[in-house]
Amino acid sequence: MEKVENKVTEEELKTIQEQQGKLTECISRIGVLETQKHHLLHEIAIINEKVEETKKDLENKYGDVEINVENGEYKVNDKKESPELVEHV
Repeated sequence: MEKVENKVTEEELKTIQEQQGKLTECISRIGVLETQKHHLLHEIAIINEKVEETKKDLENKYGDVEINVENGEYKVNDKKESPELVEHV
């Protein structure tokens, strides 16, 4: 009895291998992008902390103001009275 090989053709195998290679490359590139994304998000968090510190410093120096980031001019925000709390009985 002749033994039959259960095997795809060389052309089919080559196609499968090429597809798997491309898939592996894409997955690898996504991993690199995710790592870069993680680092950028961390950098954004650090910058945001510094922005908040700067805001506090400027508020201590100038009070409650809005600063035009184009020219550095600022205007004082109107003090809004906080509404009085009313107790409901």
